[in-house]
Amino acid sequence: MSPASTGASTGVDAAASPRAPESEPDSRLTPGGPGYRRMSLALFLAGVATFALLYSTQALLPLISGEFGVAASEASWTVAAATGGLALFVLPMSALSERFGRRTVMTASLAVAVTVGMLVPFAPSLGALVVLRAVQGAALAGLPASAQAYLAEEVRPKALVTAIGLFVAGNSVGGMSGRVITGWVAQEWGWRVSVGVIGALAVACAVAFRLLLPAPRHFTAGSLRPRVLLGTVRDHLSDPLLRRLYAIGALFMTVFGGVYTVIGYRLTAAPFGLPQGIVGSIFLVYLVGTVSASAAGRLVGRLGRRGALYLAGGTTAAGLLLSLTASLVLVLAGLVLITAGFFAGHAVASSAVSKTATHGRAQASALYQSAYYIGSSVGSTVGALAFHADGWAGTVGVGLLAVLGVVTITVLGSRAAHVAARREPVGAH
Repeated sequence: MSPASTGASTGVDAAASPRAPESEPDSRLTPGGPGYRRMSLALFLAGVATFALLYSTQALLPLISGEFGVAASEASWTVAAATGGLALFVLPMSALSERFGRRTVMTASLAVAVTVGMLVPFAPSLGALVVLRAVQGAALAGLPASAQAYLAEEVRPKALVTAIGLFVAGNSVGGMSGRVITGWVAQEWGWRVSVGVIGALAVACAVAFRLLLPAPRHFTAGSLRPRVLLGTVRDHLSDPLLRRLYAIGALFMTVFGGVYTVIGYRLTAAPFGLPQGIVGSIFLVYLVGTVSASAAGRLVGRLGRRGALYLAGGTTAAGLLLSLTASLVLVLAGLVLITAGFFAGHAVASSAVSKTATHGRAQASALYQSAYYIGSSVGSTVGALAFHADGWAGTVGVGLLAVLGVVTITVLGSRAAHVAARREPVGAH
């Protein structure tokens, strides 16, 4: 039996059953059905905890630079180390989820991450802070790919884009709340207390997640043998569509990582000169990402996957250009467009990965997450270097190049699809 034929298996060989497969009802979760709301809320909270922890220092970089006497490019490593740790460990953690279960790995991942989160406020130096953040990112690696694999197995295909959109929406809420809270708390009590508060918030989300998430009913344990894992990875990387989706996720995140790593430096400096609390509140625009990610399913339904990616890329580029102005109102409008475009593009690409992979879904999602967070690390580092060299225009230039990459890859994908359609034999349908 081919991998494709087993991709949606519930762990029972239908051919061995005396009943016809059509006579058995689909027990996977669907909107309005039992367990769907609990599952959605649990993964929403997991997304909140993940992004709140992962980017807990991003809005605080000017304060961290001030305390340790370092430039933006050095302080940005507190973000790049976390996302880099996640990128490096997401594939091994996904393999563990194939063997021990999605819920088990996600629970352990959050438990370790929140424990490290409570140690971060006590970092005695920038080096120690970077190391703790790298460990925290590595711990969080068990969550994103496992969550998408859990959804692909437990949710009906027609509801998958919407379900993943809700998980991504949790990411946006976590990113927003983490930055807003840290901004205002840091203004009164400093950055160390701020990250401690985020750690406590993540603990609450982790406990609620474990209590709410329904036990998986369609998970089948896989193998931890390296040969099997490498074979699955090779299969995914040989798929042209998956490769394009991985690159798109990385490029979208390059834009987002660069913009939000540097924006605090821009807004606290002339001509804006905003206080830390107000700068943290700027991240309320993440609410736009919550809406755009949740609407990704409807967007794909109307425009198709490639049409939705074109729209997401165009919206992001328009926001980047608008942010070049010296008007605070227009800069904020630009951030709204960047955020909306990014979260829509990410939700579309990540859900397409889950639908495209017919086996080894955790590895397929892990490869996407690895590329995605490599993009974040590259964006935060290169965006900060560009800001140091050429100001905000340099960071915007990096973002526009990344968006151009998204559009180019999508165009190439469209051409490949047209060529494949023309080559398909007549009567194949």
